Amino acid sequence: MVTSSRPPQRSRSQWLLSLLLFCGLVLLSFFFLLNPQRDKEKQFANASEVPLSEITQGYAQNAYNEILIRDSKVFATLKDGKTIQSYKEGSDTVSRLGWNDPKNKTVVRVENRETTNLFLSVLPDLVFFLLVLGGIVWLFRGIARSQSTALSFGKSRARIADAKQVKTRFHDVAGAEEAKEDLVEVVDFLKNPKKYTSIGAKIPKGVLLVGAPGTGKTLLARAVAGEAGVPFFSIAGSEFVEMFVGVGASRVRDLFTKAKRNAPCIIFIDEIDAVGRQRGGAGFGGGHDEREQTLNQILTEMDGFEQETNVIVMAATNRPDVLDIALLRPGRFDRRIFIDKPDLAARHQILEVHARNKKMTKNVHFDDVAKQTVGMTGADLENIMNESAIFAAKRKHPAVTQRDLVDAVEKVAIGAEKKSRKLTPHEKDITAYHELGHAIVGHLCPDSDPLHKISIVSRGSTLGVTWFLPQEDQYTTSKSKFIDEICGLLGGRAAEELVFNEITTGASNDIERASLIARNMAMRYGMGDDSLGLVAYGEHQGSTFLGVDPSVVRNYSDEMARAIDTFVRETIAAQYERAKSFLHQHKKKLEELASINTRRSSRSSRASSSRRRR
Repeated sequence: MVTSSRPPQRSRSQWLLSLLLFCGLVLLSFFFLLNPQRDKEKQFANASEVPLSEITQGYAQNAYNEILIRDSKVFATLKDGKTIQSYKEGSDTVSRLGWNDPKNKTVVRVENRETTNLFLSVLPDLVFFLLVLGGIVWLFRGIARSQSTALSFGKSRARIADAKQVKTRFHDVAGAEEAKEDLVEVVDFLKNPKKYTSIGAKIPKGVLLVGAPGTGKTLLARAVAGEAGVPFFSIAGSEFVEMFVGVGASRVRDLFTKAKRNAPCIIFIDEIDAVGRQRGGAGFGGGHDEREQTLNQILTEMDGFEQETNVIVMAATNRPDVLDIALLRPGRFDRRIFIDKPDLAARHQILEVHARNKKMTKNVHFDDVAKQTVGMTGADLENIMNESAIFAAKRKHPAVTQRDLVDAVEKVAIGAEKKSRKLTPHEKDITAYHELGHAIVGHLCPDSDPLHKISIVSRGSTLGVTWFLPQEDQYTTSKSKFIDEICGLLGGRAAEELVFNEITTGASNDIERASLIARNMAMRYGMGDDSLGLVAYGEHQGSTFLGVDPSVVRNYSDEMARAIDTFVRETIAAQYERAKSFLHQHKKKLEELASINTRRSSRSSRASSSRRRR
């Protein structure tokens, strides 16, 4: 990815100005710190002041080694090294003072600093002037830079994707064949527009990708960027909205201006629900005003007065229910592509795609893994493949084995194994009977899914798990299957009561799930008794296929609420008695299976204790 907004670079003039300022500081340092005249003046710092006549008398007596005349000052150095000083008039010369006797060995030197050190005397003022001038120039350039930054605040921050750098292609995307077909048509339209315009077809202005998190919306966008061969601008919806009013609309205008300049091209807006929410409501005219201005600008740019711009807008969201109606109409987003969770065949293909860059053993079967991952998204499957590679590396395997894959599935689906959670023998027995109750009751229910695995190893927040897996993907569920599922969920509680004549908190999640199924049967699916009828109770707000349970607004009376509660309570009570009857009939098998688990756990505990003794 190549970003359009690069960090500011220093120009040559800025570097030159910085160099001049540095040189000026160095010169000042040399002048004030390394000036030899300063060292000469130090030796006369303690000179005592005497009349000029005394110095003349001493000269006549040859009492000095040297006499220094510096401007109007006279310094005399005695034979013992002491110095004295005096002052003379400007008209007093060496000959007038009588200090030019050739027979006198006293050295007389004259230093006229007003003429010899003219440059050094002017240099500090010159450097100071240059520093002030440089500071003023630097200040004004900084103001200009801040103004340019303020003016560029409304520029678009979209990133331009280079087709040569984006390696993702359509063959790297598995499990979304229908979505790929729609996007292949968009890419083909950009590459061969005459193929469609010759018969009157128009290029779609917008494509909205809708799906649950992790289903591959952004991955498909990257594939389009790699396949299109045209400029591809990508930006997040949150990058439009800022704290300053008008910035979002300005960035939208700048983005579409750049896109039209590079047409034909594609603009991809990820998480468009951040800026495309329904206008009006409780926040109208308040904090949402900036967001609405940004949305209005997007609406105008996508389908305004200007036509035939050859700019296609792609957007992705998992909240289509909150988007503005004007944004979803044809002419703006002509195509709405739904990306569902992958089915069995798609999951197999996704696993193969993510196994390309990993070392795999020849006996790995992705069919088994695909059957165990019902309801998982492409992101979940990618995580499973990555976890399997981590397991293989930790176990020092040369390649990923089937066991690594199975352990990765259990870790992602249920949670990591809690080795630090130590259960007492009594708790282990309760857990074993609880999970066996699920297994036996579920196996005896005719419409229950086949039993896959029983485990009393603590994982995540569970002490054990009983895993039922469907043989194939199911898109509809019958009432009898719901009933059998409730019965299987209550089997663990029934086993605890039957064997130990007491109940524990281990069945809390089972009761919650059973109650939810029974309530949905009564309120959503029309599977209640005759007193409820074929009526849906509760107004659902939101889309359930995106993985988020919608909120429910009560639209029924208290009498119907009591009828719903009665149906839920009676259904659960009936299935609980049914589960207990199954376990009464097969109590011998229940105890036999539990004893196997007890022997295994005792052997493992003896082995661990012997290892500790060693």
